[in-house]
Amino acid sequence: MAAAVAAMSQVVSMKVVVGGLQALPVQTSLRKLGGGAAPLRVVNNNCSPRLITSIAGRRSVRCEAGEGGRGGPFADVKRSVDEITKQEITKDDILRNQDTNESEKQSVFGAKPTSGSFYPRPELERRPETGSKSFWSVFAFDGAAPETINCRLAMLGFVWAVVAEKMTGLTVLEQLFSPGSTGLVYFVGAIQLLTYASLVPIMNGESTDARSFGPFTAKAERWNGRLAMIGFFSLIVTELFTHTPVFH
Repeated sequence: MAAAVAAMSQVVSMKVVVGGLQALPVQTSLRKLGGGAAPLRVVNNNCSPRLITSIAGRRSVRCEAGEGGRGGPFADVKRSVDEITKQEITKDDILRNQDTNESEKQSVFGAKPTSGSFYPRPELERRPETGSKSFWSVFAFDGAAPETINCRLAMLGFVWAVVAEKMTGLTVLEQLFSPGSTGLVYFVGAIQLLTYASLVPIMNGESTDARSFGPFTAKAERWNGRLAMIGFFSLIVTELFTHTPVFH
């Protein structure tokens, strides 16, 4: 006859000491089945990693973060910022805007958005909140990333060009390509930094329209960025003809 399996559970309180630093009390749950090796499950609301190890080759320890510990030491800061700046955009909001906004009913070229098409796509498929977050979708012509990244780079580039021209007396291209100049290094670094910073919220399902703080809105950013792109391009073309910095 098969042996009866006895189950015993016990909840105890403990403190975890790691590297000489004492953490807050955590709660452990111990369940022993049939007298065998007992897995030890540690639930710690103050740690974010998930840790699985072994004790004496027989027992296992699992450390799981609770809801209160997610996000690491900056979780409280992130929650505070989200409360002030973030607005949830739901599928219903997108569908409502898609049906009522005239600019969503056709592209700038007059084509009507069609589901599954290359361009233009319905807003529901373009938005990071509801659409695909694959590379090709995010970086499509009407995707969330291209205009956002280009606008931010143009705004930074235009301000940088004005300040650098006043300081060095060099044109934009001379700042980038003249011998001994480090402008190209900073330019490439800025592209990588802003691209990464712009992609993180998009890949997490958040569009730029989900954030606002006073006059700092997604619409204001887009228009300022578009003007900056025109201004930066005009600045380079003008300096190509005049061979002198515009701001000197």
